[in-house]
Amino acid sequence: MEDVLRPVVVIGGAVLLALVLVWLADRALRRIDAAHPETPLWGLLRRCRIPLQVVLCAALLRGSFEHTGLESVEEHKAGIGQALTLVLIAATAWLVVRAAAAIVESSYSRYAAGARDAARVRRVRTQVTLIQRVVTAVVIVVAAASMLLTFPAMRAVGTSMLASAGLLGIVAGIAAQSTLGNLFAGLQIAFGDMVRIGDTVVVDGEWGTVEEITLTFLTVRTWDERRITMPVSYFTGKPFENWSRGGAQMTGTAFFHLDHSAPVEKMRQRLLEILQECPDWDGRSWSLVVTDTTPTTIVVRALVTARDSDALWTVRCEVRERLLEWLQAEHSYALPRIATAPAPGTSAPALGKEPGPRSLPG
Repeated sequence: MEDVLRPVVVIGGAVLLALVLVWLADRALRRIDAAHPETPLWGLLRRCRIPLQVVLCAALLRGSFEHTGLESVEEHKAGIGQALTLVLIAATAWLVVRAAAAIVESSYSRYAAGARDAARVRRVRTQVTLIQRVVTAVVIVVAAASMLLTFPAMRAVGTSMLASAGLLGIVAGIAAQSTLGNLFAGLQIAFGDMVRIGDTVVVDGEWGTVEEITLTFLTVRTWDERRITMPVSYFTGKPFENWSRGGAQMTGTAFFHLDHSAPVEKMRQRLLEILQECPDWDGRSWSLVVTDTTPTTIVVRALVTARDSDALWTVRCEVRERLLEWLQAEHSYALPRIATAPAPGTSAPALGKEPGPRSLPG
C-alpha cells in the first residue's frame, strides 16, 4: 500500500502545492489591482499564471521525484531529472518574457495616459516595443544555451569550440553582416527618433503609416490597406519622407486648369466659404493664385492646411469637388475648352470650299 501511496502523495502534493501557490498569488494580484486601478501592472501580471504554475510544478517535481520509491524512476533517474530541468528552464524563460511584457506594457500605458504630445507617445511606443523584443530575444538565447549546456556532450563541444572562437566569430560576422546591420539599424531607429510607430511616411513612392517595427524589418500599411515590409536598414541608408516628424500639421494644394476668362477673385471668395464649412480644415492658412498660363488655359492653385495627412486629403478632395461644381453651375465659361471659332476680325471659309487665288496687282 505504501508503494502506491508514496508516488501519489509526492507527485500529487507537488502539483497541488503549485496550484495553491499560484491561486494565492493570483488572488493577491487581483486585490492589489482593485485597490490601485491607476496602475495596470498588477492586472497585466495575472497573465503570468500559467507559466508560473509550470515553473512551480517543474521545480517541486525536480526536487521530489527521487522520493517516489518507484523502480522505474530509479532506473531512469538521470533522464527524468534532465527532462524536468529542461522544462524548468523553458518555463522560467516563458515567465520572464511574460513578466517583461507586462512591465513594458504597463509603463507605456501610464505614459500614454498622461502625455499630451502624440509624437512623443509614438516615440515611446516604438522604443518600448523594441526593448521588449530585445529582452525576449536575449531571454530565448540564454534559455536555449542553458538547456544545451545541461547535456554533458554539449559541454565538451563547447570547450573544444572555445579554441577556435576567434575564427568562428569572424566567419559568423561575415555571414550575418546583413542581419547584424538590420539589428543595429533597428536600435538606431528606436533611440534615434528617425521613424516611429504611427508615423505617416512615403517610401519608394508609396504613402502609408508605420504599423510595426521589429529588430530586422518594418511594416508600412498603405492607404489601400496593403502591407509593405522593408528591412530597417533601408531607413538608415536611404532618404524617405516622414510627414509626422516635427508635427502632424500639413499643407496641401489642389490645381485647376481653367479658361483665361475664369473669375479668379470670385473663386477666392468661394474657396474661403468652402473651407469655413469644411470641418477638416484647421484654419491656419489658405490661398488661391494663378501659378501658370498656357496658350489655352491658366493654372490656378488652391492652397489649404489640415491637422494631419488624412484630414488634408479630405480637404483637398472637397475643395476640388465643390469648386468644380460651383464653376459648372455658375461660371461654365471658365472651364477649359477647345477653341473652334475663328479669331475676331476674320471669317472662316465655307465648308467644302478652298479659298480662291489672289488677284495680282496691276
